[in-house]
Amino acid sequence: MSAPDGHPRASSQRPPALPPDSTVLRAGALSWLFPRRSALAAALLLPLLALATTLAVVASSSGMGPAEAVGGLLGTGDPGTVMIVRDFRLPRLCVGLMVGAALGVAGCLTQTLAGNRLATPDLVGVNEGATAAVVASAAGSATGMVGQWWLGPVGAVLAAALVVLCAGGAGTAGYRLLVVGIGVSTLVGAVSDLIMSRENDNTAGGVFLWAVGSLNGRDWSAGTPFPIALLFLVPLSLAAGHRLQLLRFDDEVAASLGVELRRLRTAALCLAVALAGLAVGVGGPVAFVALAAPILAQGLSGPTRVPVVGSALAGAVLVVAADALGRVAAPVELPVGVVTSVLGGPFLLWVLLRSDRTTRKARTRP
Repeated sequence: MSAPDGHPRASSQRPPALPPDSTVLRAGALSWLFPRRSALAAALLLPLLALATTLAVVASSSGMGPAEAVGGLLGTGDPGTVMIVRDFRLPRLCVGLMVGAALGVAGCLTQTLAGNRLATPDLVGVNEGATAAVVASAAGSATGMVGQWWLGPVGAVLAAALVVLCAGGAGTAGYRLLVVGIGVSTLVGAVSDLIMSRENDNTAGGVFLWAVGSLNGRDWSAGTPFPIALLFLVPLSLAAGHRLQLLRFDDEVAASLGVELRRLRTAALCLAVALAGLAVGVGGPVAFVALAAPILAQGLSGPTRVPVVGSALAGAVLVVAADALGRVAAPVELPVGVVTSVLGGPFLLWVLLRSDRTTRKARTRP
């Protein structure tokens, strides 16, 4: 067909607008937007995860060589080496992977909800609530042993409920939850410090090692409930992350696109609380992982996606690598939370300075 002026008539059916990093995959009446850049980011993180896992298996603070560690893993070494690798190091590795993945996803959801890269479970009271519950369970103990892992999620839920109540509901703006969360986190942290200060040296020392974030002594009994919970929570987090992409617009635009803001924010916050509470209950409040993992994953996946999978992989890499580094970096084994704190400080400064430079460039543009 031609227009009256002789030029070809433009087609009335324009191709649908697609995100620049997506490819449409069709199977009959079904279609799926395949995120190319997010898939590439996951493909880059998987070899790093394999490398960190290998280092965690062979790294040792007791002088065990890499060949002995591999022999213990395969069962060809002496019985003592096999027991150390299979019964102590391997469960610790698996727990570290799950703790890192849970913290990464929880941080991703929290940062997206608040619209702020500094908004993590560490700052909104979730980690402090989980820590306070576990620390309180050890009060009066003569052995300094912390309580059961399920106390972490319970404390996280109570702290999150307090934050939401003080902020005026889960559907409020993210910045308000962040500000109220900082106040609640400070208050609950002070309660934890007060409890520890009233205990004897043995109890306080044992609880302190856990309170800085440690995977030491984690066995299969501590890690068994974790994969069951992750199999339930991670798919829900993926679904929530897909909807949270629309929150990058303002609330009016998101609502016009069919998003029920209050329900979505409540669901995402509940998922973040559950994941962070599980991670803290099993591995302690490992610092900076929930902050760094989503930022690294976002840099690889691009600004158009909520990188739930990338954050999980990046968090697992960070925790496992930090745990392996803590076993070989000093004459005495360092808890994983100490290593992440030492490395997280410079990373936080880099994030702040980079954000400041970006803001100044935006202001100076004509």
